[in-house]
This record gives sequence, structure tokens and C-alpha cells, in this order.
Amino acid sequence: MTHHHPQSHPDPADTFRQEAQELLEQLEQALLDLEQTPADRALIDSAFRALHTIKGSGAMFGFDAVAAFTHHFETAFDRVRRGEVPPTGALIGVALASKDHIRALIENPAEADATLGASILRDLQAITDAPAADPAVVEGGAATWRIRFHLAKDTMALGTNPLLLLDELRDLGPCAVTALTDGVPALEEMEPDACYLGWEVTLTTARPRAAIEEVFLFVIDDMELSIERADDRPAPQVAPQTAAAPPPAAPPPAVPEEPAAREPAREAGRGGAVIRVQAERLDELMDRVGELVIAQARLTQLAAGSGDTNIKAIAEEVERLASELRDTSMGIRMVPIGSLFGRFRRLVHDLSRDLGKAVELVTAGEETELDKTVVERLADPVVHLIRNAVDHGLEPPEGRAAAGKPPSGRVRLTARHAGAEVQIIIADDGRGLDRERIRARAEEQGLAAAGAKLSDAELFQFLFHPGFSTAREVTAVSGRGVGMDVVKRTIEGLRGTIDVATAPGQGTEVTLRLPLTLAIIDGLMVRVGGGRYVIPLSAVEECVELTAADDARSRGRSLLNIRGELVPFLRLRELFDAATPPALFQKVVIVASGDMRVGLVVDQIIGSHQTVIKSLSKLHADVGTFSGATILGDGTVALILDVVRLVEFGQAREERLKAS
Repeated sequence: MTHHHPQSHPDPADTFRQEAQELLEQLEQALLDLEQTPADRALIDSAFRALHTIKGSGAMFGFDAVAAFTHHFETAFDRVRRGEVPPTGALIGVALASKDHIRALIENPAEADATLGASILRDLQAITDAPAADPAVVEGGAATWRIRFHLAKDTMALGTNPLLLLDELRDLGPCAVTALTDGVPALEEMEPDACYLGWEVTLTTARPRAAIEEVFLFVIDDMELSIERADDRPAPQVAPQTAAAPPPAAPPPAVPEEPAAREPAREAGRGGAVIRVQAERLDELMDRVGELVIAQARLTQLAAGSGDTNIKAIAEEVERLASELRDTSMGIRMVPIGSLFGRFRRLVHDLSRDLGKAVELVTAGEETELDKTVVERLADPVVHLIRNAVDHGLEPPEGRAAAGKPPSGRVRLTARHAGAEVQIIIADDGRGLDRERIRARAEEQGLAAAGAKLSDAELFQFLFHPGFSTAREVTAVSGRGVGMDVVKRTIEGLRGTIDVATAPGQGTEVTLRLPLTLAIIDGLMVRVGGGRYVIPLSAVEECVELTAADDARSRGRSLLNIRGELVPFLRLRELFDAATPPALFQKVVIVASGDMRVGLVVDQIIGSHQTVIKSLSKLHADVGTFSGATILGDGTVALILDVVRLVEFGQAREERLKAS
């Protein structure tokens, strides 16, 4: 008897929620784009299709409140689609509020505010309720239409039920339906799931022609359809981005370019099918791959000590396969950061309206890929940094005019790969950070000694101190100095760092540096005393020898001269209280974090090592020197050094020495 995994039957309501989430994002992006290019028909159609699908699926999965609200939204938006109402800024604003309300109805129907929904619909009605002038409706009210259609042969295999289309036509008014059987082949040639019938429908309705086209909204790209007035006055042919067939008396003409352009896209769409996978399963897969990498390291170690060439060959093969499997698994977990960037357009749109500042959001590097866990956890910090840029960074319109800047402020969001890390840069062209104000506030809060000499990097670190704020007045957007400390904690939790740079009067740039993946890193293994430790390879700049002269000279001041530049260093033996005598030739590993460098003195450099990161238990979580642990090939544990903390520690110790 087969036991099914409990996760193999997802709740249909959850499936609807997931699909609706994607459709709502598509709707939001279409509306925001429409505000920039109101004449773009494709955007209006895209928004309308998203609404139509949410309405239909909502009704199917029992989300009746969603279906009812969306129906009214769709009816109002239909007037935009027919060109009767322009998509003004006011309309887009109400449409975005409607989209938010639909999301609330889906995610938490019990708490969704019905009065808010009614008020949104009233606003929508007021904007779109212009007098209708539909040429398709005759003076007396109803008009009679002759509709002939042949669906694509694979329509039913792809899930469309032709009877439901006929039912939707019946809902528009009294009609007579005749099946067209001229395309039906002999029984032995018939494919059971193919659609051979066509239909002719005579329909009398007071609804406009657009309502008839809407019935075929989702199959219109791959069908023959003619809609004409029954009094033989042909109506203009159908509809979005497709050419309809003429009345069926003539065979369908060859439509230039259309099918050729459409066909490969359709085939490609089917070839590159997408499967939804629950995130936990990906996490499980990554765990298994991690265990495999550890087992493979043990096998390689055993093979190295064995004289059997067969064992060595197998170990090499397993190492290659484990490495490829690791890369494939990581690739599955990678998602383009553009999925995150899309959300911020709405945030900037709302902020510019609330604060009365014209703001343009420019994004670059949307295709840059990051681990899905990192992308999810990045959303809140980046929202906070963008809010800060718009609220504190950008000057009000009169301030920009006085500074000779264009009236519209610019926030630039960029993602790019740099070695084994991803950099996300949030830059604005605002007033820049006020160094003196930050210093005064830091002295006031007792964070810095009065008159102490501080570098920019040290000064800007105060911004991430809990409760630190230089805002003169608290706005609803800025909050009360809460947030930057949380941003820093989140980024450090992802083993990343934050750098801040500013030019007075020209703007501020915040750079988040993040590792590409959380699960496996390339590391440099070193020995300190009897223990082995791993340093993330992405942070290592170079390795040099600590000569006896350097060792003797730097007993008091731990500084090393690297090509004319003084670099502070830390003796890890002292830090870890190593009991064994030091190695004869100690090595220094130069590591960097941002623009700060520090040397770590070790007894021996063992070599590069692929490391599966295991997080430390809660008991050890506050040990700042280590970011995790890894299991080595022989089953022992090596700790992974937290380079960011060590660099900060080394620099701070150096500053103290300078001051004394």
C-alpha cells in the first residue's frame, strides 16, 4: 500500500491564494505602468485579464466576497478598456486601493472592512460613470448579433469547456445555438479530447459588443470568431491583439506574421513548463545535498589514505557529481531579485502621494539572482531604506528648486554580482547626510566622546544604533527612529554588511553586501593551536607570512605593513587561548569587510574547503566571533569565523591603541 506524503494534496484554497497573489502583483504592475503610459492598450488588457481571472477563480474556490467585489471593479474598469474613461491618476489611485482590498478579502476575509470596500466601489463608480455612448446598442435597447466560432483543436485538452462559453452567451440574453459539424472527421480518425465542433449563435442583448468579446477573453488568441449584427451590417472585427476570421462562407485567410510570431511563443511556453514546489521541500533538498557534501569529503579523505586506485577514482567521480548536484540545487533556490523590486514601485508611488514629493524609482539589475531565503528576508530592510530615502533624503519640491535640482527626486535601486556576493544599492539624489548633526546627536546620547576624531564609516554606524534619529519632526512615514537597528540586525543575520556613503547636497548611497547563498560556502581552512577554523573565501584578500621581525616589532602595536599600508592584525592564538606552542612560521590571512581590512594570525593554512554551514545552537548564538560551524570529512567540527565581527573588533582595538 502506498503512503502519500501529506504535502502531496495542497488545499485548493491555498492554490487559489498563491495564484491570486501573482495575479494581484501583475495587476498592480500594470496599473503603475498605466499611470506612466495611459495610452497603452496592452496594459489595460493585462489588468482586465487579471481581474477577470481572479473573479472566475474566486467564485470557483468559494471566495464569494472576492468574486462579488472583483465583479464590480471589473465592470467599472471595463469602461476604461472600451476607451470611454481615461486612466487618470485618480482612477489608478482608486484601482490600487481596490486591489489592496481584494488582497485583504483573500488573505483575511473575517477582518476585511466591508464599509471600506463599499466606499472604494463608490469612488470607482463616480470616476468611471461617464455617459455611455455604445454604437452597438440600438435606440430601442436590444440588438441582435450573429456569432460564429471555431475553437482551437486542443482547447478541451487545455481545460476550456465550450459549454460554459455557450452558457455565458445565454446569460447575455435570449439566443439560439446551432452546432457546425462540417469539421467533424470520421469516427476512426477522431481524437477523444479534440474539439471539432463549431457553433453559430443568434443572440439578442442590450449589452454592448464588448460584453460578447469578453466571453471569449481567454481563448481569443487561438480561435476563429466572427461577431456581426444580424441585420447584415457587419460590425468591426474583434478584439485584443488578434485578427478574427471572416464570416465562415470564406475559408479563413492567412493572417500575415501573427501565427508565425505566436506559434513559437506558445510552443516555448509549453516546453518550459513551470512547477510550483513548496519552499520546505527545497530546504530539505538543500539539507540532503549538504549531508552528501560532508559524506563525500569523508570518502575523499579515506581514498587519499588508501592505495586502491579504484577507490580514488570513485571518490573523484562522487566529488564531481556532488559538486554538480550542489550547483543545480542552489540554482533551483535562486530567484531573480526583480520579484522583490516590483513591490517597491507601489511603495514609492504611495510615499510620493502622501509626502507631496514627486519621486521617480529607477531599478537596474532585476535579473540578478539571490537565494530565495535572502530575497524574502530582504523585503523589510529595503522597504525601510527606501522610506528613509524618500522621507529624509529627498528635499521637498521648493528645496530642490532652490538647490537647482529637477523637481522630481530620484531613488535608484540597483542589484549586481560582485565576486561571491550580491550588492544591493539604494541611492537618492537628495540632501545627503548631515555629518555634524549625526555627531551632535551621538554625543548627546553618550555614544561618542565630545570632540573625538571619527571616520565617516564610524560616524555613519551610529545611524544603526537603536533609537537613534536625527529627524527634526516625526512624520507618519518616518516613525520614531525605529528601524535602522533592525535593518542592520537583519542584514547581519544574513551574514551581510551595510556601507553608507554620502555627498552633502547630492545624495546618499546605502550598499547592502550579501552572500550569494546561505547553505554552502567556499572557505579557507586554517589551524590555530589544536583547532581548525574556516574563513569564508569571499572575504579573504591575500595570505602573507608573519616574519620573526614583524612578530617581535609588533608586540605592543599589532600593525602590519602591507605594501606601504598599515593593517591592524589579531593574533587568533590569544583570542582563542591556544594551549599548544605557536608554529615556527605563522601566517597572516588578510580579510576585508567593506573598505576595512584586518590580518588574522594563524599557525597554518590548510587549504580551500567546501563548507556546509550549520547554525550554532541558541546557547552559542551570542558568541560574536563565529557565524556557524561545519562538519569536516573526519567527522570533527570546525567553527566558521565571522569576518565582519573580527574586522570591527580589530579596528576598534587599533583605535583604542591610537587613543592611548
